[in-house]
Amino acid sequence: MNVLALVFLGIAALSSAALGSRRIPLWIAPITAAVSLSAAAMCAAYGDPITGFGIAATAVVAVTAAAFGGASMAPAAFRLARRQPAGSTPPTGTPVASGPLRGGLLIGVLERAAVAASIIAAKGPEGIAIVMAVKGLARYPELREPTASEQFIIGTFTSVLWAVAAGAVGRGMLS
Repeated sequence: MNVLALVFLGIAALSSAALGSRRIPLWIAPITAAVSLSAAAMCAAYGDPITGFGIAATAVVAVTAAAFGGASMAPAAFRLARRQPAGSTPPTGTPVASGPLRGGLLIGVLERAAVAASIIAAKGPEGIAIVMAVKGLARYPELREPTASEQFIIGTFTSVLWAVAAGAVGRGMLS
């Protein structure tokens, strides 16, 4: 079961690779990642604790799934948040494809990797607090723009929830 859980974690990590393709609908990557992570969690629940080399492999695969698999989650959450009621139009000047916060993809990858690693290392609350503090302080000057705070909150919560879930699957396989 542990090997199957690692395969599903790998699929979750690779699911965002299709994000740039124009031929694949935008909703495929987040759905594939979520289903794969769920399947990995179910397999990990029935597996025996991992020992030896498997500990390192599990940690690497779980952190990779957290860091890269979650890359499709924040954009999906942004698309859901931007939905307008039928017949309404967004206010003038509202960005459609991008927001005021730049570098979000790279920051998100690093954020998810740090959160998942802290969960796997059994230092979850402390690690998450440090990541949130550093990110909040670094982004503070940019949060004064009209849509920046909303983008920051949606992206951060989505990213951290994904990383906690992937880290918990990895941690569950180790204990």
